[in-house]
Amino acid sequence: MATNGEVAAAFEELAVLSELLGANVFKVNAFRRAARAVESLSQQAVELDVAALKAIDGIGASTAAKVVEFGATGTMAELGELRAQIPAGLKEVLAVQGIGPKTARALWTELGVVDLASFKAVVESGRIASLPRMGPKTIQNIKESIAFAESARGRILIGEAMPLAESIVKELGALPMVQRVAYAGSLRRGRETIGDLDILAATTEVVALMEAFCTRAEVARVLARGDTKSSVLTKSGVQVDLRVVPLDRFGAALMYFTGSKDHNIRLRERAIAQGMRLNEYGLFHEGPDGEIGDRASPIVAQTEEEVYAKLGLEWIPPTMREDRGELLAFLKGGARPECLLLTDIKAELHSHTTASDGAMSIDELVTRARARGFHTIAITDHSKSQFQANGLDEVRLRTHMLEIHAARARFPDMQIWAGSEVDILSDGSLDYSDELLAQLDWVVASPHAALKQEPSVATARLLRAIRHPLVHVVGHPTGRIVNGRPGLEPAMNELYAAAKEHGTALEINSHHLRLDLRDIHIRGAVEAGCLLAIDCDVHGAEDFDELRYGVLTAQRGWLPKSQCLNCLDAKALDAWRKMKR
Repeated sequence: MATNGEVAAAFEELAVLSELLGANVFKVNAFRRAARAVESLSQQAVELDVAALKAIDGIGASTAAKVVEFGATGTMAELGELRAQIPAGLKEVLAVQGIGPKTARALWTELGVVDLASFKAVVESGRIASLPRMGPKTIQNIKESIAFAESARGRILIGEAMPLAESIVKELGALPMVQRVAYAGSLRRGRETIGDLDILAATTEVVALMEAFCTRAEVARVLARGDTKSSVLTKSGVQVDLRVVPLDRFGAALMYFTGSKDHNIRLRERAIAQGMRLNEYGLFHEGPDGEIGDRASPIVAQTEEEVYAKLGLEWIPPTMREDRGELLAFLKGGARPECLLLTDIKAELHSHTTASDGAMSIDELVTRARARGFHTIAITDHSKSQFQANGLDEVRLRTHMLEIHAARARFPDMQIWAGSEVDILSDGSLDYSDELLAQLDWVVASPHAALKQEPSVATARLLRAIRHPLVHVVGHPTGRIVNGRPGLEPAMNELYAAAKEHGTALEINSHHLRLDLRDIHIRGAVEAGCLLAIDCDVHGAEDFDELRYGVLTAQRGWLPKSQCLNCLDAKALDAWRKMKR
């Protein structure tokens, strides 16, 4: 069964190819809206009929028919037709920084560029100067971009992007001329992968700040340098953009450069409906001609909160600014959704020690958990099938359980559970006998092998584990690795229904390489009334720091505290645990 990611990718490719062929902007935007709509669904789009698809915001009759076609054939006829009209090598050209579909079309139709090699030749010969807006500086930037194209990075993981952004913000924020600095963009929204880093700053000395930014030790190349924006490429291949904005407009700018394109469109539409105009400089009164009346004097601009408030909205957490119904949910005076916070997490329910493949002893692990302010730690070393992870056979597990029980006397203020991360085998059976599982305090059942199963087989496999009366949590349910492997692609709605019926929690694995469940799955599970656990899958001390990525992902899925096991107090959590015993 085709996944939402595959359908969305097909629509995005349709948009790019259509733009390359000169299609009208309405058609191109329709494909892009459909891609975003499908990507945001918590159920598989190909399982829906045309009528149900058309009821989804962003999907029309034509795009709904294409979804149905993709489900039946694995492709879209129009996609094949467009591919046949365009040189395959143009994808290489589009991968060069600064080259969009319109420029690529001009290069192709006017200069005969069909791949990266012919693009290089056109640039080196100087023929590219015949195109509009191709001055010497732009051409030089393109030359440098081509030179770096082979080493250029795709979207980077949040676990790499956030520490980099935080270090830049800290370094720039320490400069005396900087009044305020923050990162924005998809990173602030907590997306699992990020393209470029967006940094905003207010300063009293623009030239000095730009000089400091462009000469940082990790900068490999300056892509652009100006009075309001500079861009650099780091030695690790990440593009970082710094925008300077006035201090009294900082909130409006931060709001603009944080929200997704569609979220911002919704905000602008709301402003217009109220006789105002919204942009990155603030919220303005609209003049009689429909334009901004007094650009120098915004109604509000200094903080995000005041801009949202003037639009009749509560402040919307950045992680929810994706045009997934948040404007309606955060109407001022309404019952706004709860936003789970990092400080709400009070337990780690998936961890490993040196007994299997962890780096810490039992005492070290418990000490780290206690230092985090947790009241509970579930120690869940691998089961026997994970031989490469030093998984425990039955004899070793029984000995390990006794060692964990003994630790309780050394840490009387902590709730310490002897558990296991038990493999869900390919047929859905578990790696230990029911007799042994019943002796464990806590069972996390996870898929680790056979992660390319057909969706129907994967669904049956996971359902069997969810329905098992001794399983508390299904860990990283799809087994995917971000930017690595897609993992299992089960019918998520069936998993949600079974998890709700049998009182089994689904895990949000916080490690930035997993983030499994992902945000759209979390939203579906929340709507189905499931319980979820946010765990770090701790193997080393540093893994506790991964928790923030799981929390950000949970926020993107609108998970409330009431549906998160880790937010329960110790007594309530233990009572829930015992329901499975």
